[in-house]
Amino acid sequence: MDEEEIKYFVRVRNTDLDGTKAVHIALTGIKGIGPHTSRTITALAAVDPHAILGKLDDESVGRIANAVDTYTEQVPDWMVNRQKDVYTGEVRHLLGTDLTMMNDDDVNRMRKMRSYRGIRHETGQKVRGQRTKSTGRTGTTVGVKRKKD
Repeated sequence: MDEEEIKYFVRVRNTDLDGTKAVHIALTGIKGIGPHTSRTITALAAVDPHAILGKLDDESVGRIANAVDTYTEQVPDWMVNRQKDVYTGEVRHLLGTDLTMMNDDDVNRMRKMRSYRGIRHETGQKVRGQRTKSTGRTGTTVGVKRKKD
């Protein structure tokens, strides 16, 4: 294919992907798909991960889109990002705005039940047990001032 025939934007799962990048790198532009997941999707779609996304034909892009949509059914449960939904108990792989909304719902649920993690989220402190004595300070600078002679 010539340089003029490249598609600079390829739309997959309501996201514009960069057509000038390799398939496995371009797929990471979708929120919820990282490097490992993108490699798995290219293997499921039977597409070369190092091929340029904009140079693929429509049939290959369709296979990639289908692999993204059916990712949950084709991989083991430990490879998805929502292994046991709190409300429904089902195994799902969330992408895009669904992932953002579900994350916000989880944080709001923790705040509402007043769990330790919810309170830490509310107050803007570190949640996962990191040290807070010397790092993560915001606001005024804390330090020792030298006495001027």
